[in-house]
Amino acid sequence: MVSRRDFVKAAGTAAAVAAVGELPGTGMPAQARRPNIIFIMADDLGWGELGCYGQKKIRTPNIDRIAAEGIRFTDAYSGSPVCAPSRCVLLTGYHTGHAYIRDNDEHNITGGDIWRDLSLEGQRPILPGTVTAGTALQKAGYRTAAIGKWGLGGPGTTGAPNKQGFDHFFGYLCQRVAHNHYPPYLWRNDQKVMLKNEYFHPHQALPADADPNDPKSYTAFRGQEYSHDLLVTEALQFIRDHQSRPFFLYLPFTIPHVALQVPEDSVTEYEGQFPETPYKGGTGNGGSYLPNRTPHATYAGMITRMDRDVGRVMALVRQLGLDNDTIVFFTGDNGPSWVGGCDPDFFESHGVLRGRKAQVWEGGIRVPLVARWPGKITPGTVSRLPTAFWDMLPTFAELAGTTAPAGIDGVSIVPTLLGRPGQKVHEYLYWEFINSVVVRMGDWKGVLPAGKEAIELYNLASDIGETKDVAAANPSVVARIAAIMKSAHVDSDLFPLRKKKTPA
Repeated sequence: MVSRRDFVKAAGTAAAVAAVGELPGTGMPAQARRPNIIFIMADDLGWGELGCYGQKKIRTPNIDRIAAEGIRFTDAYSGSPVCAPSRCVLLTGYHTGHAYIRDNDEHNITGGDIWRDLSLEGQRPILPGTVTAGTALQKAGYRTAAIGKWGLGGPGTTGAPNKQGFDHFFGYLCQRVAHNHYPPYLWRNDQKVMLKNEYFHPHQALPADADPNDPKSYTAFRGQEYSHDLLVTEALQFIRDHQSRPFFLYLPFTIPHVALQVPEDSVTEYEGQFPETPYKGGTGNGGSYLPNRTPHATYAGMITRMDRDVGRVMALVRQLGLDNDTIVFFTGDNGPSWVGGCDPDFFESHGVLRGRKAQVWEGGIRVPLVARWPGKITPGTVSRLPTAFWDMLPTFAELAGTTAPAGIDGVSIVPTLLGRPGQKVHEYLYWEFINSVVVRMGDWKGVLPAGKEAIELYNLASDIGETKDVAAANPSVVARIAAIMKSAHVDSDLFPLRKKKTPA
């Protein structure tokens, strides 16, 4: 246990201790038993793209260390197979049958080119009064920050991070702007921070007269300031500035989301190790991204650069003497991308799973999840607990010594993290996306694909790759899943699920 003297030394002043009070009957500062929470989330990282999940080509030693020194979940899930709803689920504790945001949505933006006109910025904002992980931890006395990609409301809207429980924000408010890792600006709270990058369209092709094998052909698609590096610098400074009191750092990185861009020192780590076919880019509404000469080396370099910076975060925590008082999570927001030069088959990005981003198969929603808290989480633990993003808010709340809002879909996984009894287990996990519906119930997974009327059934214990539909042999299971699909869904005017049949 941390002594009062050591705590005062770490806090810097006795006044800091006095301000937070004491735990009744202990004589100890209340803050001494509440951990800092760092939640790092990659963007479009496949379940199989980390070494601790079987990746062979891409090096991720620092994230692998979190797993080795903590816990690795084999059956963890995102909130959705795409960005904005996954983030909404994570922060609010509601699955997509109940969540306000259930798909990527441009908030009824009309007119102009949303891929070129940066004034058309932001996705549909979450509502005022929403209880988020940020507001819950603010109420518990935590300093809170979101640094990275937001996607839940543009500048000046009700969904802006500072209006949703975060004392500090730095990064991209708009997901579309984040398609370029060399943007002309980022946001710090409600202020636009101009960067040393000239604007260029994030969805364009290599000029027809350019040599795709000449590095000089790609100079127009880079800038001077790489956004990921700026996000890391901001995160490290937030940790330094708030080391004397509990903090919650939500760190949704933009890597490895396309466009494929990374500084040359990260490309060099892998260049020449893989076969390469230049990706020439293209135009369109988001399906094509910036060209890249070495897409394999660039993609691997992006992930390894992110892993390097996860290591920098952990090193700073240790340096400040906060290691035993900090729990670090690492995960991804959904499955791997398949456009813009990404090659999930080459990297086996989804491992043995079927599907990818924007699909409700396991490859689209099952994600890596590792956590480390020295002295609290037993090193090398592997958990097969089915858990999903809606469990994070109640988990953060319990760690912070406060209560989660009533009526949400999530349950705390703190008992599993700490290896103690009493873990609540979901009867089922539920997703809906556009017109597809999914239920996981134990090892059973029912999928009602868009445009179909019959539920497909898979046994994940024996068929994790979802290759054999066993619905016909298990009618009672299908009936139970059908009932759950009906009861777990609340209609949304913004995101209607399935059109009713027109009477004959």
